[in-house]
Amino acid sequence: MSKAPLNNETVHSVSFLDKASLHIPILRILQADGTTYEKAVLPVIDKALAEKMYDTCVFTRVLDERMLGAQRQGRISFYMTCTGEEAAVIGSAAALDDEDVILAQYREHAALRYRGFTTEQFMNQMFSNEKDLGKGRQMPIHYGSKALHYQTVSSPLATQIPQATGVGYSLKLQKKHNVAICYFGEGAASEGDFHAGMNMAAVLKSPTIFFCRNNGYAISTPTEEQYAGNGIASRGVGYGMHTIRVDGNDMLAVLAATQQARAFALANNAPVLIEAMTYRLGAHSSSDDPSGYRSKEEEAKWKQHDPVQRFKLWMINKGWINEAADVKMYEKYREEVLAAVKVAEKIPVPHLDEIIEDVYDKPTPILKKQLAELKQHIAKYPTSYPKSAGRL
Repeated sequence: MSKAPLNNETVHSVSFLDKASLHIPILRILQADGTTYEKAVLPVIDKALAEKMYDTCVFTRVLDERMLGAQRQGRISFYMTCTGEEAAVIGSAAALDDEDVILAQYREHAALRYRGFTTEQFMNQMFSNEKDLGKGRQMPIHYGSKALHYQTVSSPLATQIPQATGVGYSLKLQKKHNVAICYFGEGAASEGDFHAGMNMAAVLKSPTIFFCRNNGYAISTPTEEQYAGNGIASRGVGYGMHTIRVDGNDMLAVLAATQQARAFALANNAPVLIEAMTYRLGAHSSSDDPSGYRSKEEEAKWKQHDPVQRFKLWMINKGWINEAADVKMYEKYREEVLAAVKVAEKIPVPHLDEIIEDVYDKPTPILKKQLAELKQHIAKYPTSYPKSAGRL
């Protein structure tokens, strides 16, 4: 028997609904000066957790600064920053259990750092050397770590969304007290995979947190040219999900929303959608120039809402950090990252024979044939490839 309509109210004249009919409040706890709103209900947080979150903020800022510079110097091929979106990523990651599964888009390396990914591991991945966990087969910043329950990033947009539904459903079938969390931007929410994944999660009751970083732009396309509805949160309601919209530059608001979203997902074996309203302070990637589609005035306005600064001020107000300690932290990580760069860029790339491993249990005859042809090609044109490329 089919379910009764969700709303049984009856009317007797035509009355259409529009986006104004759906009021979606935004959760804010922290003000720009680091104080909390008078009636704000704080998340579960203590000094140790706050210090770990802020340490991750500083490391991520330094990593972005140094590695974007390394890309401009030609030392790595590509980079994407998290700058401006740290509260959205770190605030949500801090609300999770270490065995909750993260399915990232490509701007959530701060979540991986929070989980414990080392500076050396970051460098090995970006330089695609023989110590890279992905064996040099991915673009820079396409991280993955089985040990840290962080599934490997994939370039195609939104593929992780239906996959996250499956991961959450799998955790439920295994009766594990864990959830999946899926990060994506509002641009990815325009892909068909978004709608398939959301509907599947709602119908199958998959304990998955869908976390949308709404930073205002899908590369260069502003939100007003992407959709006419009330953001992404309205879609969660449409699919029958518990939904919340938060200030994505407010670390405490994101932490509180994700803590409660996780608790609800586990208690009800059901998905939750979080829409975090934030802003990408940097370019979309090292291949992008944002000056072509947004103004300096707009960027300056959003810099006043810097999530890292806001959280730092809150910690200063609590007496948990001071300016001198903050300066030392930045200095420490700048030295650490630069030293790791110098080491990682000198480590050889993986051996060429590894390129056909991990596809099948044993390499097939056609793969072996292709590898032999590749070796012949490199040997024939040795000056066209880096000296370490073949490692024959």
